[in-house]
This record gives sequence, C-alpha cells and structure tokens, in this order.
Amino acid sequence: MNIRKEDTVIVTTGKDKGKKGKVRFVYPREERVIVEGANFIKKHARATGQARQAGIIEREASIHISNVMLFCSKCNQPTRVGFRFLEDGKKVRFCKSCQEVVD
Repeated sequence: MNIRKEDTVIVTTGKDKGKKGKVRFVYPREERVIVEGANFIKKHARATGQARQAGIIEREASIHISNVMLFCSKCNQPTRVGFRFLEDGKKVRFCKSCQEVVD
C-alpha cells in the first residue's frame, strides 16, 4: 500500500477535492483512509447514559485510497509513489517526479 499513517495527502476527487491533510487511519483491507479535515459527515447519535450527549455529530468519514495522492514536500505537489531498494537492502518509497526518498 502506497499511503501510510501520518503521510500528508491531497484529495484528488469528490466534494473535498484539493484539500490537504494528514492520514489519521488506514484500512488496508477496505483500501480506505481517513484524512484529517476532509470528508465530514453528520451522524445522528442517541444518548447512551451519562457517557455521550444526543444530537448531530460531525465526524470524518473514510475515503477510498485511489482518491488521494501523496504530497511531496520537496517538489511541493501531489505525486505518485514508487518503491526501490537502497544499497543496504532496505525497501523505501520515493517520489516519482523528483526521485526523492519519502521514508
């Protein structure tokens, strides 16, 4: 999977197109991510005892991983991600446009 937790990404499609944020959670089996500050939904919640207040709660929903791109801080634009091995045998991700190592 190309996108990992704590990566900075840009949303490429949908109602939040162009928004930039950090990845909070990654769900590899569903191929979805939760991006900080993007894809807000309103959820109607019932009060459960003293713990939670009833009402409409805004929270971030997941986005399909194909709808986000990694943001490269070196070339300052969204980019595709590639993999390669370093001389010591370590596998790392790199920016396809500027060839800079992301990890």
